[in-house]
Formats: sequence, C-alpha cells, structure tokens
Amino acid sequence: MIVRRLNDCIASEREVKGPTWVSRRMLLKNDRMGFSLHDTILYAGTVTEMEYKHHLESVYCIDGTGELESLVTDERWAIEPGTMYALNKHDRHRLHAHTELRMVCTFNPPLTGLEIHGPDGAYPADPELDAPVSKG
Repeated sequence: MIVRRLNDCIASEREVKGPTWVSRRMLLKNDRMGFSLHDTILYAGTVTEMEYKHHLESVYCIDGTGELESLVTDERWAIEPGTMYALNKHDRHRLHAHTELRMVCTFNPPLTGLEIHGPDGAYPADPELDAPVSKG
C-alpha cells in the first residue's frame, strides 16, 4: 500500500515547477501503478500551452476558474470546480487560469517525476517505452 500526503511532496523532489505552474507528483512511474497522479496549481492570470504527444492526460478541477481552449477545433470550455477533461487524442490546447487553478491530473504512461514541458508544450517520451524490443 502507498500512502502519501501532499505536504510530504511540497518542497521535495516530488515538487516540479514551471513558469506558470507547480506540480506535486503524488504517484510516479516507479510506484508501478500504471499511471501517475499529480496535484497541480496553475498561477492566476497565466496561460499555459500544452500538447502531450507521448502521454494521455485527464484533469479534474478542484478549485479556481479558467478556460480550456482547443488549438485543434477552436472550441472553448469554462473550467470550474467539478469539471473534468481528458486529452484522449493528444490534443494541443491552452489553459487560461483566470484565478489560481488547482487540478488533479493523471498521466498514462506515468511520468518519472522530472519531466518539464519542452518548447513544443510536450513532455518527452519515456525512453523505456521507445526502446527497441530485443527479439533475443
């Protein structure tokens, strides 16, 4: 059984910061659950552009307000507590944080914990998943 508290992740190696967000990574790849779980804050007044080319993500808003913008379809959705969205097609998107947003996120495949968004808004692929399979 794995038990972790958010306070144990804050100011530890499980806390990763970007220019518009901070992510507390509660479950990671080495926990061997098949997904990772993150408690993420997006700073008020920021816009974060993302496209997870190598991961599927689901996001559940637990606090704050914002707007999700699809850069594929130009659709927009209000984000508020109780809203969930899933990037099931590796959708390129922008998240506008009108107030501080607190989100619970899951990633598949799971993150290792050290990932940050690259210039294209994506996390890098997991090298273990992309390694050639030995036909030994």
